[in-house]
Amino acid sequence: MKLSARAAQVKPSETLAITAKANALRAEGRDVIGFGAGEPDFDTPAHIKAAAAQAIEAGFTKYTPVGGTDELKDAIIAKLKRDNNLEYKRTEVVVSCGAKHSLYNIAQALLNEGDEVIIPAPYWVSYPDITVLAGGKPVILPTAEADGFKMKPEQLRAAITGRTRAVIVNSPSNPTGAAYSPDELKALAGVLADKDIIVISDDIYEKIIYAGFSFANIATVAPELRDRTIVVNGVSKAYAMTGWRIGYAAGSADVIAAMGKLQGQNTSNPASISQKAAVAALNGDQQVVSAMAAEFKKRRDVIVALLNDINGVKCLLPEGAFYVFPNVSALYGRSFKGSKINNSTDFINYLLDEANVAIVPGAAFGSDAHIRLSYATSMKNIEEGLKRIKNAIARLD
Repeated sequence: MKLSARAAQVKPSETLAITAKANALRAEGRDVIGFGAGEPDFDTPAHIKAAAAQAIEAGFTKYTPVGGTDELKDAIIAKLKRDNNLEYKRTEVVVSCGAKHSLYNIAQALLNEGDEVIIPAPYWVSYPDITVLAGGKPVILPTAEADGFKMKPEQLRAAITGRTRAVIVNSPSNPTGAAYSPDELKALAGVLADKDIIVISDDIYEKIIYAGFSFANIATVAPELRDRTIVVNGVSKAYAMTGWRIGYAAGSADVIAAMGKLQGQNTSNPASISQKAAVAALNGDQQVVSAMAAEFKKRRDVIVALLNDINGVKCLLPEGAFYVFPNVSALYGRSFKGSKINNSTDFINYLLDEANVAIVPGAAFGSDAHIRLSYATSMKNIEEGLKRIKNAIARLD
């Protein structure tokens, strides 16, 4: 059967593929340690699950308004005011089936054929394909490891053309864990001040930050860009609710209305029960979030130290999220049993075959010199997995 050109242009998600492969190998009996999945390994907090159970018992199982219930929109509005000092109305908020869905709807609502979207690299794997699916052109802007994987104002200025429609700012970042300080965001805002360019602020890892780092987004530090910024967030990472599929976007009413109209023709409303759970998450005790972030920090410190103890591996200390993005390019050119490792894909395949460790290649994120490990797994798995990696690297010729 002939498929559309659109489908042919899109690549499968490498992170999901690696996780699926690891699960398949486990089903075959292999003891595989997975560092691929980008989801907290904690259970959803009890009070959030209780809210969902109550919703079921109360019969809250029907359609809701396409863009989310007023109750949930009000909880989102309160959260954005409380945490980000940003004020929105209900008409400026839309709830979708996960933050990825929000990003997809943004692209569909904003982009025309050939419109350019500036995407700093390393980038989350779905940004380029979401852009392509909307007829846009991803403009990949490489960042330097020496700069902490963060886009510089002069780089942003040089990447802007007459076709630039939007720029994506993901802070803290997947895959690097890099996060922009308020001053760094102000500098980027200065470049955009007189440009008719939309900022898509992907804040999904907002709550997972370390070492006293103060989260900010560009709409907070540069109020003049508030109406040209679309803030994207959700409950999946902060509250260990990946499977509940609730994300949201806040921005100017015309864009939000367009997103709602599109959503009405693709998914309709997010799950009613999940919306009740999200209200409980946003309005409830936030200590559960702090507790998870504290545990992630312990894991971050251990995994970075173990990686930097391996000859040929260099890893920066991330400011947030739950990923590390070590540079392994010094190992390229080495071999095992006559098979040479030339790139990140070769390297992660070697680790899977010889060490039973599943990792995502940096090439999937726009940087072939690196690999990405998620430390959203137990300390036991981190220590054992890094031991296996170190031993496997020692066996390379």
